[in-house]
Amino acid sequence: MFGITPFKKNEVAQTGDVVDFYNLVDNFFNDRQFPMMSLKNDTFKVDVKENDKEFMVDAEVPGYEKGDIHIFYDNENLMIQVEKKEEKEEKSEKYIHRERSFSSMQRGIYLPNVLEDQIKASFENGVLKITAPKGQAPESKKEIPIE
Repeated sequence: MFGITPFKKNEVAQTGDVVDFYNLVDNFFNDRQFPMMSLKNDTFKVDVKENDKEFMVDAEVPGYEKGDIHIFYDNENLMIQVEKKEEKEEKSEKYIHRERSFSSMQRGIYLPNVLEDQIKASFENGVLKITAPKGQAPESKKEIPIE
């Protein structure tokens, strides 16, 4: 007679010599075991507001210093990059303990018709504030004279 195997989501189901490969991989890479591998932890929070005069961007980057943050505006895209390198070394009579870490994140935000030379940024208490004044929109239709 056939037996019934209960279905348990996200658990490895093994019946005889067969292993459910897909659940095995899901279980290995789940958020509880490897919280740093989750995509939700690989970026920083950004709020973008707009009024008639400017765009206002607030980015939360706690744990970073002002020198770790780089801002670029190119081809109507505002790029915010943060990088952090840390080295730690402990020496004792019997051992040397060294740790190195590197983290890098970036976000791109589409901001059309911005006056590039008037973009301003400030950083305080882990919050980066960027104001990008709006400029005149380029004409969408322009007649080209024939010579």
